[in-house]
Amino acid sequence: METLRAFAAEEFHIVRSDWRAFLALAAQSNVQAQREFFSTVASGEGLALAKLRDFAAATGLSDDDLATYRPLPGCQSYPAYVAWLTLNGDPHDALLAILANFAEWGGYCAAIAKALREHYGFDAEGTAFFDFFAEPAPELDALGLRALDDVLATGWTPDRAIGYARLLHAYELSFWNTLAHSRESATPAP
Repeated sequence: METLRAFAAEEFHIVRSDWRAFLALAAQSNVQAQREFFSTVASGEGLALAKLRDFAAATGLSDDDLATYRPLPGCQSYPAYVAWLTLNGDPHDALLAILANFAEWGGYCAAIAKALREHYGFDAEGTAFFDFFAEPAPELDALGLRALDDVLATGWTPDRAIGYARLLHAYELSFWNTLAHSRESATPAP
């Protein structure tokens, strides 16, 4: 349960950061489908935040616990890099890097939701955050592909984006590895 509480608290910081980053990427883009994609993803982060609070409550955390939690650097490298991409990268590069990471994240969430139900007795409200990201989103996938097609039509090439996607993947792994080894950290108590 300690690790689940740490996950909830880390994600509280990540979701709020990514929400702002995706809105900024939408504002920076000059390709309509790309603006729509980033705006849609940002609105999803807003929906996910409420579901995350429900998960946190199911682990025994209050809103005060979430707000006062001291995040672990290895867990926060992912949103820090998304913010870096927002400020220093091209929205086109960020689009490909983020699209590459989505399927992986959804798979993690599906596995966690299943484990929470089977091994910890969490109900639908307690797993809603994970179910939200695990469920297929054909409209979002289609919008992401349309955005990528429209970006490619501008003459953009993914040379830098592939490196950015690799880094984003590495920071995602850093999140999970840090969380797995965080027993000695100050995890919020219920």
